[in-house]
Amino acid sequence: MGNYRFHTPDGVCDVLPSDCAEKRLMESKVRALFKSNGYFEVETPGIEYYDVYESGEFVAAEDMYKFMDQAGRILALRYDGTVPVARLAATLGKDEKPPLRYSYVENMYRFRESGGGKQREFSQAGVELLGVDSASADAEVIRLAIESAREAGIEDLQVSIGQVEFFRGLTEEWGISADVAAKLANAIDQKDVVLMDRIATTEGLSVEAKEILSMMPKLFGTYDTIKTFATRVHNETSKKALENLTMILDILEDYELLQYVSIDLGMVRGLDYYTGMIFKGFTYELGFPILSGGRYNKVVSHFGRDLSAVGFSLGISLALTALRRQGKRTSTVAIDAVVGYENEAGMRKAAFAAAKSLRETGLSVIVDTEGLSEDALEAFADEHEIGQVVYLTNNK
Repeated sequence: MGNYRFHTPDGVCDVLPSDCAEKRLMESKVRALFKSNGYFEVETPGIEYYDVYESGEFVAAEDMYKFMDQAGRILALRYDGTVPVARLAATLGKDEKPPLRYSYVENMYRFRESGGGKQREFSQAGVELLGVDSASADAEVIRLAIESAREAGIEDLQVSIGQVEFFRGLTEEWGISADVAAKLANAIDQKDVVLMDRIATTEGLSVEAKEILSMMPKLFGTYDTIKTFATRVHNETSKKALENLTMILDILEDYELLQYVSIDLGMVRGLDYYTGMIFKGFTYELGFPILSGGRYNKVVSHFGRDLSAVGFSLGISLALTALRRQGKRTSTVAIDAVVGYENEAGMRKAAFAAAKSLRETGLSVIVDTEGLSEDALEAFADEHEIGQVVYLTNNK
């Protein structure tokens, strides 16, 4: 057995004061944004029954931290915010009338997390809008995602929006089986042109179908992209998906956020989970999305309540990493003043009162606990970068 008492496990880390202060400040800004938009915070347990995730096959078993309690029941650490909120909405929130607007800021745990530098414990903030199935609801969530990233300090942001129903309609039109559709979706999402062409040939797809497939992973834009695909598809499912995207863009244009978004119909991940619009948000100096979300109308029903749903999550830990790499890190840890006092009767009490008075103005203040002289206290302040020294003496 190795001696691990001086180390943290792979994928987790300690957080020092300056980093923790930045993290808490970011979380407080995002919380305030959510609240101002009518999304009120809930907390879900860090430990869930494994069945919460397994019942809907939402997460691969090998990606979760699992363990057993004393009764032999399988438990899991919280993998994401969406599934526990769906459970909450169907149980404790079953009597609340929709629409339901929930938010959360919590730590997540993933055993095989591939994003965020392979972090296995990381902070996420997000919202879930339940009980409304409309383009307006989709656009509201995308708007909140963009604004949350901006509140976090991310200004250089690009959000890619897709629609899984567009691809689903194509596979139905082309008569592709579910298994082949899953392989093709993965190839499109990974931009594996060779595999895409191989599957298309094996399935005997038409020249037109192959042209649509070739366009999906490389055609980006807004209204122009939608129009290009609209002229080539013939099934109602795909056409309605494009209409949904058009309406979302119209609403985002009214929000004055169109400059942040582009349509990416090559984003076809999570076909078993998502049921409509999906999106990811990226910024520079980071190889992973800091935002992700979409519509998942089937999730809440696994817990016994029929509620449509759309939501997103912001990676707090990822946003902090991005800001540091972009040179935008701002430390918020500072002691503004230190109060010392002469060793005379009544001076300690006066020092406590002086420190309290300074704190009431919003300053961070400490009181000397070492009995330092005035000169020594000045040196202490210089060493620790404390801006102000207050030294009380009993001048008679």
